[in-house]
Parts: sequence; structure tokens; C-alpha cells
Amino acid sequence: MTGRTRFAMATADIAFNPAAASRTTIAGVEAVCDPFGALFLPGTRTLVVSDLHLEKGAAFARRGSLLPPYDTLATLTILDAVIARYDPHVVISLGDNFHDRVGSALLPDLFRDRIVAMARGRDWIWINGNHDPDGAAGLPGISADELHFAGLAFRHEPTEVAVVGEVAGHLHPSATVRRRDKSVRRACFATDGARMVMPAFGVMSGGLDLRHRALAGLFDRQSLVAHMLGRDRVYVVRFGNLIG
Repeated sequence: MTGRTRFAMATADIAFNPAAASRTTIAGVEAVCDPFGALFLPGTRTLVVSDLHLEKGAAFARRGSLLPPYDTLATLTILDAVIARYDPHVVISLGDNFHDRVGSALLPDLFRDRIVAMARGRDWIWINGNHDPDGAAGLPGISADELHFAGLAFRHEPTEVAVVGEVAGHLHPSATVRRRDKSVRRACFATDGARMVMPAFGVMSGGLDLRHRALAGLFDRQSLVAHMLGRDRVYVVRFGNLIG
């Protein structure tokens, strides 16, 4: 699902159908894969997102490349909708929260106030990423390189050696299926039941196919499942049924 589609869904006055999400377990922990690309852990009322890449347009502009400047507004609108949906006690953002090291410090007050409002009454953890290793400046919550919580290990980059219970981002996984006479590629949650790599939540983020060599060895491919973000729901497809 494209960022534009998710933004349209987030701003539409449409009742959410719980059947649109998919359910899985990560190292025995129950998890809900939301169509907007967020992960919800009902047992601890924890919401997890990854790779927001806030202020990506502004980061490119600082380097002389002009992109549409609406990515932060769109991403925060979708995040606001997901938080309203689940009312989590804890929010974990898995790194690359901002597209560069100064993004949080230069964040316009309009967006800063919106994050403050979303974080009110919740624990908020910013995991440091390779784009923003210095943490989130002047925002609610705490910054950390990784977090061990509720039986899971949350970090930005997945470790090369399989770690049971790891939830990571960084690789922006996507998957491709053939539908009728054409192929369809969508961002996805990737999990083999032992660990998960999250899709990028930011609306201006690309994807890396599950068959790409960067993901080789991270999963037991016999058990690997892609929870693909569709226009109206999450579609669960086994790795063997994907094309690449």
C-alpha cells in the first residue's frame, strides 16, 4: 500500500474493521499487524512503528534536492489514527524516526505539538537508528539504542545471527505476489514466528524485497510469512508463494 493510500485511509471517516488486521505471534507473544503498518501487542497495550523518517523532505531540501514537503504531516496523521485506534500504554518507534541527525531539533512547532499531544499519558521510546543515532531532541519520551520489554528485544537493525524475540526495522521489507495478470508489490511485516522485521511507516519510504540478499539468513524461510499491507486489509502470504 502506498503512503498516499494510507494517508487517505487515515483521514477518511471510516469505521475500522478488526478483520482488516492480521494476527501472529513473535516468540510466543501475541501481535496484531495493522493495515497502516503498525504492530500492536495486546498483552501490554504496546504499539510499535518503525522508520518514520520524519522531515525527509526537509532533509533533502537542506541538501538542495526539493521533494514535496508534506511527508511529516502525512506520516503523523497516520500515526495519530493508529494511536486513536488502539489507545496504547506504550509506543515504541524503532529508529530512523527522523531522516537525519538534525531533524528532531529543527522540527517545526506545529509537528512537535502534535507529537506531544499523541504522547500525553503514554510511555514513549525512541529507538536510535542509523539516520538519527543521537536520539530525539526536545520530544516526550526517552531515547535508547535498544529495548528489552515484554519478552521481546526491540532494535533498529536486525542482528545477523537469529535472535528469538527480536523486533527490528531498517530494511523496509516488501513482498510481491501475482494477482490475475499482473504482479503486486506491497510493504509487509516479515516474520517466521521467532523474530519480525517491520515495514517502514513513513509515507516517503521505499521497500526491499524479501528475496533481496540483505534479508538472506534472517529467517527460517520454511516458516517465513509476509503480512502484506493491502488497500483494505492485511494479506498473509507464505514466502514460498511470493515472486521475486
